[in-house]
Amino acid sequence: MFNSLISSIKRWHSKPKATDTASASEPSSGGGKSPQKRGRKSRSGPSRSRVVVPRSDHNLSRRDVSRAALTVMKRLQEAGFEAYIVGGGVRDLLLGGHPKDFDVATDATPEQAKQLFRGARIVGRRFRILHARIGREVIEVTTFRGHHSDGEAHEAQQSEHGMLLRDNVYGDLESDAVRRDFTVNALYYTTNGFEIHDYTGGIEDIKQRRIRMIGDPETRYKEDPVRMLRAVRFAAKLDFDIEPATAAPLEELAPLLRNIAPARLFDEVLKLLMSGHGVRTFELMCEHHLWPHLFPDNASQLDNPEALALTRLALRNTDQRIRNDQRVTPAFLYAALLWPAVNSEQKFLIDKGIPPVPALAQAAQKITSNQLVHTAIPKRFSMPMREIWDMQSRLPRRGGERAFRLMEMPRFRAAYDFLLLREESGEIPAGLGQWWTEFQQADEELRQKMVQDVPRNGPRGGKGRGRRNRSGRNRNRSKRPNNGAEHPSN
Repeated sequence: MFNSLISSIKRWHSKPKATDTASASEPSSGGGKSPQKRGRKSRSGPSRSRVVVPRSDHNLSRRDVSRAALTVMKRLQEAGFEAYIVGGGVRDLLLGGHPKDFDVATDATPEQAKQLFRGARIVGRRFRILHARIGREVIEVTTFRGHHSDGEAHEAQQSEHGMLLRDNVYGDLESDAVRRDFTVNALYYTTNGFEIHDYTGGIEDIKQRRIRMIGDPETRYKEDPVRMLRAVRFAAKLDFDIEPATAAPLEELAPLLRNIAPARLFDEVLKLLMSGHGVRTFELMCEHHLWPHLFPDNASQLDNPEALALTRLALRNTDQRIRNDQRVTPAFLYAALLWPAVNSEQKFLIDKGIPPVPALAQAAQKITSNQLVHTAIPKRFSMPMREIWDMQSRLPRRGGERAFRLMEMPRFRAAYDFLLLREESGEIPAGLGQWWTEFQQADEELRQKMVQDVPRNGPRGGKGRGRRNRSGRNRNRSKRPNNGAEHPSN
């Protein structure tokens, strides 16, 4: 458990100490600054002189920082450690935003910091961090990082492609700054003097509204290919431009995303497409050739104007709902993104003589399996997604009691919304969506008339009495008041 700390201390004793204004107190089990990080040079990029922005020259106020984050900082500082708000919280406050999450960076190791917070947990394997719970908030506490080449085998490990598999090497404030991904995320705010510390030019990049990688972009992308997605996400979220040198390697290195675990990519997809900037993110991912490596089946259909329209409409709908504080679910978004491929595969199977319903089931299974190779889809989302698809063939069948039964199904509203998107994209003729809209708004008497007026030659929409309708259970249901207990008026 303490291998990382012991190895760092050994390296510290083997190196000459650099002059430092920080305290040189020895590490202890209960607190105090650990000296293993001093004197270590950053090798992640060109060293810059530190810029300290005093309180009078910035608009960031501790009143805008969550009390939980301030509490974490205070406890660390009282124990003799350094502590800074870092990353997106500082960036967004400087831009006038209201970040929901705040991260804290410190020179305390995870084990040392854990002793200061009851119920805290050390998580992560590639880089170990501490989750400190303060009330209902969980604050992520990270130890200053050093360059992975300074670590021993159990601390730092890379794959054959250059991807960091383990990176538990600790450093100092400067080395931590240049180990972060983008300059706008490498700003540090301290309550000691209320200053902002900038080692990488992040303040200037915020002024210029650009996303710039710290260090060599190709090397940094190879260390963690997810950084390519983060570059696009931040550019879309902040309405920034990606600096040319940072954008240049994206197309060539995009296949490295195949080396990322599907579960991690699923989490990244939620950040990319369900944060209120999905349309812009999609455009940037297509521009930089990243999209086919996350959604290859969708990308293969985008030459079809209807498929492209459906994709854009689904993302626009999701963005709008997020802005309106309405509920959104990955099940609906994945249903829309994968539907063009499912629909195409279903038509192919029908042409081979397979009936429509089995063809849809086979197509759904194939496309879902293909997608799972790239991004995970938890069952709590994949099952509703499949139900939304299945109901597309059932919504046209409205005769008798079918319309009433469909309205009671848990996925009816999502399937109805999906039907409207399909009509708006031009995939299917308009009309059915309007019928369902009026049916939901109608009173009981009008609903009965509407189902009676459904054309008998429609897709199983008449009053045909199949074998299922002749069962005793259905006959008993029809004799109940209001046409059965499942009627929406009950």
